[in-house]
Amino acid sequence: MIYIGLPQWSHLAWPRLGISGLEDYARFFNCVEGNTTLYALPKADIVARWRSQTDDNFRFCFKFPATISHQASLRSCGDLVAEFFDRLEPLAPRIGQYWLQLPATFSPRDLPALWAFFDALPAAFTYGVEVRHPLFFAKGEEEQALNRGLRDRGINRAILDSRPVHGAPARSEAMIEAQNKKPKLPVHAVATARNPLVRFIGSDDMAQNRALFAPWLTKLPQWVESATPYLFLHTPDIAHAPELVDTLWPDLLQVLPEVGAAPAIPRQETLF
Repeated sequence: MIYIGLPQWSHLAWPRLGISGLEDYARFFNCVEGNTTLYALPKADIVARWRSQTDDNFRFCFKFPATISHQASLRSCGDLVAEFFDRLEPLAPRIGQYWLQLPATFSPRDLPALWAFFDALPAAFTYGVEVRHPLFFAKGEEEQALNRGLRDRGINRAILDSRPVHGAPARSEAMIEAQNKKPKLPVHAVATARNPLVRFIGSDDMAQNRALFAPWLTKLPQWVESATPYLFLHTPDIAHAPELVDTLWPDLLQVLPEVGAAPAIPRQETLF
């Protein structure tokens, strides 16, 4: 099985696509990246609403808050972690994985803090981590130590593929912003646990996106044989993420028939 979704479940442009919120989004996709928790914890009534708008087949992959991953650097943050789990507890059966998005300043010398953090978390959930320090991509001892520690603990290494957004001309404000903000790092398609998480950051050039996505059409089927990957599809302007889905889905269907028919979202060119 594979889970496929977008980084968020709503956008101002999407009501014209029949997606006015989480309940509509969940009719088209079976998971969501859950960026919102990086910036702030949702209120309890909001979490209850999310539960009522989804079913047990849907999966949330929420990020740990930046107060934990960036400000505290995973240290002395037990109260923040406890609050995070307590607030999202109503969604526990629908958590695909909780994952850390670490800043580039989190280096190999910080690995002891990473292991202490993960070792203290509840064993009931699946976890992942996205690293951004260059040494974690240099194929040296530092990266080997990272991957070894993740494998030992069953932690997924989240994979950021930003090649499309950095390989296309910046023809819009959204592309300029994406090229300034999205890390430009090598893509190491390594599965360190049973739920590898891929974040494919497409550009506004759909033909280029399709070409650069081609290697994943080999890797994802390999993983599906023994794992359950998550694939999240981004674009610089998230408004056009459904167009990226429309572009890539036929190729996915060829190599992974189990994904089924493409989400029945109206085609972008009829709406924008």
